[in-house]
Amino acid sequence: MIKTVIFDVDGTLVDTVDMHAEAWQRALAEYGKKVEFSAVRAQIGKGGDQLLPVFLSREELDQFGEELEKRRGEIFKQEYLPKTTGFPQVRELVERIQRDGKRVVLASSAKQDELDHFKKVTNIADLLEGETSADDAEKSKPEPDIFLAAMSEGGNPEPREAIVVGDTPYDAIAAAKAKLKTIGVLCGGFPEQSLKDAGCVAIYKDPADLLARYEESPIVKVVKEGK
Repeated sequence: MIKTVIFDVDGTLVDTVDMHAEAWQRALAEYGKKVEFSAVRAQIGKGGDQLLPVFLSREELDQFGEELEKRRGEIFKQEYLPKTTGFPQVRELVERIQRDGKRVVLASSAKQDELDHFKKVTNIADLLEGETSADDAEKSKPEPDIFLAAMSEGGNPEPREAIVVGDTPYDAIAAAKAKLKTIGVLCGGFPEQSLKDAGCVAIYKDPADLLARYEESPIVKVVKEGK
């Protein structure tokens, strides 16, 4: 029986993937690193600790990695955060999960102030059992730290009693390291095949699609099958 549903946030509940990619691309350019948008976008879903080593050398990381990540945060908060919107029917989906007596926890690589804003635009702050942000994990996805912290927030269920909902392969890879299954959503823009290859057990278009087909989703099917 699924007791806890753990949601990624960026690209899963809020439409921010392109915004994050642009902010990273602009910050990298300010430090002399010209990177194609598509290359940056493919890395969104990771935190800065996992993303920056893809584009910077060890020497560059030591020299200005921390400053660059800080600058990325400034660009995102000043120019993109105020524009962020939630995907349709996020609150309705969380309410439906709660009606089944299940806990809902957020597991995000975002900074806490960004996460607070995302909870406002999705109107779910009052429905959550708990949340984790970048501050709660030593390493970001695809490492499992953020999901392990979310499990603690969500009542410490057994791994078979929890499931993750995310939009990137990094969500599924990180969840698997924590022995959790993942439901994929396509609204973050990652190809369906990449989510399947990463181990997603089911894939939906977006939160509204998951809500529309909720009764047949792994959130419920696992309960019906007695797994």
